[in-house]
Amino acid sequence: MAVLAQKGALRVTIPFIDLSTQYQTYKERFDKAVFKVLDHGQYIMGPEVKELESQLADFVGVKHALACSSGTDALVLPLMAKNLTSSDVIFTTTFTFFASAEAITLAGATPVFVDIDPDTYNIDPEALRESIKNVLEQGELTPRGIVPVDLFGLAADYDVINAIAQEYDLFVLEDAAQGFAADYKGNKAGSLADIAATSFYPAKPLGCYGDGGAVFTNDSALYEKMVSLRVHGQDHAGNKYDNVRIGLNARMDTIQAAVLLEKLKLYDDEIIQRQRVAERYTEL
Repeated sequence: MAVLAQKGALRVTIPFIDLSTQYQTYKERFDKAVFKVLDHGQYIMGPEVKELESQLADFVGVKHALACSSGTDALVLPLMAKNLTSSDVIFTTTFTFFASAEAITLAGATPVFVDIDPDTYNIDPEALRESIKNVLEQGELTPRGIVPVDLFGLAADYDVINAIAQEYDLFVLEDAAQGFAADYKGNKAGSLADIAATSFYPAKPLGCYGDGGAVFTNDSALYEKMVSLRVHGQDHAGNKYDNVRIGLNARMDTIQAAVLLEKLKLYDDEIIQRQRVAERYTEL
């Protein structure tokens, strides 16, 4: 919350994210989208979900987008698809929301924390390299992957991180929850690693009216496995009584997809407005 006040003037509190004002501004289009779902009655995995996945993949610039129930599930699903064990190490940053590390543990692996760059607060690539070397020298655990986190709209240093990952044969899962579609050398956050995850929590750059998330990848085999994991490990034919692996109930509900489809149309303009506000605060 920002508080603006002058001596003798009325105290005004400005919320950091004013979701109510955003809704009132675009009320007609949001209402129309939600009522369309109420009319057709396909509340779980309805047609809006598939359309959202298609538009998200195009927007970010990847082959596949998988909509799911939260940003946490968007991290857990690809990690589960990697068949990790407690002897497998996933490296992640010391400065992030709890879910980045929690997802690693939920998927059965061991998180190892890496220090941050003091200027960007993102994971420090040189500290990452040293951490990988330390784990290899100790010989007790096996490095498997890296979860860098994009913070405050600023992507991590993926050129260096991806090079390190290739050197040590590790996968990279980009946590883009705080930087969805941010520009990194001409590419968008969500497309900067082998896999990416984002959150559509209401306060995120692209937020729905509840919980939601998405996974992005160009790996078709991994995508198909996550499709199964998202719905209790169902087979690829979608037979709900034929479960071929242990999965989750991680589906996105159709109303959230309908809201996100409308917000995606507004996204570029909303980001420009946010940047203008940020610049104004910087000037003050």
